[in-house]
Amino acid sequence: MTEAGVKRSWLRRFGYLIAILAVGAFIMSLFYRLPDISGRKQSYAIDDGAVTSLGREFASELAANPGKTGVFLLPHGRDAFAARALLARKAEKTIDLQYYMYHQDTVGSLLTHEMLRAADRGVRVRMLIDDIYGNQGEDTWVALNAHPKIEVRLWNPWKRGRNRMIQSLFRALDINYRMHSKSLTVDNQATILGGRNIGDEYFDADTEVAFSDIDVLAIGPPVAEVSSEFDQYWNSEFAYPVDILVRQGTDKEVNALREARTAFYEKQATTDYVQALTESGLAHGLADSSLAFSWSEARVIHDSSHKKTLGKAGKDELLISQLAPFITGSKKKVDIVSPYFVPGDQAADGLCQLAQNGVQVRVLTNSLASNDVSAVHAGYSKYRRKLLRCGVQLFELDESLKDREGKAFTWLPGLKKSSLHAKTMVFDGEYMFVGSFNFDQRSLHINNEIGLIFHNPELAGKSAENFEKNVKNIAFKVEFSRQGGRENMHWVGGQGGPDTVIEEEPYATTGQKLIVGILKWLPIDSQL
Repeated sequence: MTEAGVKRSWLRRFGYLIAILAVGAFIMSLFYRLPDISGRKQSYAIDDGAVTSLGREFASELAANPGKTGVFLLPHGRDAFAARALLARKAEKTIDLQYYMYHQDTVGSLLTHEMLRAADRGVRVRMLIDDIYGNQGEDTWVALNAHPKIEVRLWNPWKRGRNRMIQSLFRALDINYRMHSKSLTVDNQATILGGRNIGDEYFDADTEVAFSDIDVLAIGPPVAEVSSEFDQYWNSEFAYPVDILVRQGTDKEVNALREARTAFYEKQATTDYVQALTESGLAHGLADSSLAFSWSEARVIHDSSHKKTLGKAGKDELLISQLAPFITGSKKKVDIVSPYFVPGDQAADGLCQLAQNGVQVRVLTNSLASNDVSAVHAGYSKYRRKLLRCGVQLFELDESLKDREGKAFTWLPGLKKSSLHAKTMVFDGEYMFVGSFNFDQRSLHINNEIGLIFHNPELAGKSAENFEKNVKNIAFKVEFSRQGGRENMHWVGGQGGPDTVIEEEPYATTGQKLIVGILKWLPIDSQL
């Protein structure tokens, strides 16, 4: 056979292989096709929430502050849960709940109890949960959905009855797209946004593990903006009703769930945690309408529910496009708190440009020892030298100091037991962002996010002041030195005090360092 004949033979074989793979992929796509939801009913936020008790309760304050938003920060886990539970108890018409994770633990069970109580009063409850871990609460979702006043939808779900590992291969691009947004809105009159998922570790209900986090309770114009965002997601082609995706629940199941959650609540009623629902300062403030809101110009920013399919043409519908002007427009200071910090080249260049223009840019993130995702630290570590060279200040959570002193710093409560999870930014001590957005590639380009940006020199200025005052007490400052032609990083702080210098990743194990060293070489930054 001639050389040309051999080449043609190999080309034919290659063509056969491509055809076989294409046919196989088509067959697998049919095998993993999600159910038809074209007959699903659409629903929308109410427009008469002002007549509810919450509407009347906030009416005078809103009238006294026309066009402005009342904001109340929720840094403490127990207060953050109490706010959600107490608002649910005040609900008269609707509750809309949107979360990335919803665990079936103490907090999840107590919140489910509140949803059932509200629905039994006739309140319409819509629950939109990302399906990345949705199967872990599948029986709960089915039972809740059987209640005539509750509807549960799962975002971008897995195909039921099919192997998840195989789906991860054949549906990789689909499964990778997640709804990371977090909100709870009652009667279209009050909303809570922030970084917390529904689970014990986010609300200080776990004795061993806690994530330091922050939410914001808001009343005023942004509430309708959150409701509009929720409707967009709720009616999206990515939101699958549980009764279509999984199965139709029964009255027996919802009754059994109600009995179980009621019994659980009664068992927990005397615990310190549940007592906080009625005895904390926030609880009293919500109960007697004395909660001291700070009044601000504010707006909600979020990703489009179609972020996955927008492409470059939909850039204006991304959260980062709405947030970027506040970052690049800063003249004095930018403080970023992000548990996962993988800025990418473009954002890193932008932060460097700010620093070189004389803006103080400070970033607080997890250290290798405190980070719960080693791959993220591998991505972050690629940008440290570049950022330090241009004058950006980096702080990494001290795994040792937080264990000894974490509870003493109410600026970021919860640090005693685990890692940083709060997602905030402060610009020039005047504007503040609180939301679900991590400053990483997933939040920038893949996941759906939401947050509140507000102009309030008092709250933003206090946050900047707290950063300045406390960051060196809970974190190492990463510094850079040049000796003998080499650039060396070191970490300042630790158990030895502020003058102690550590020459390698503080308190990280050999295994952690080895894993990060390997992951740094893999082309996975876009997924971090």
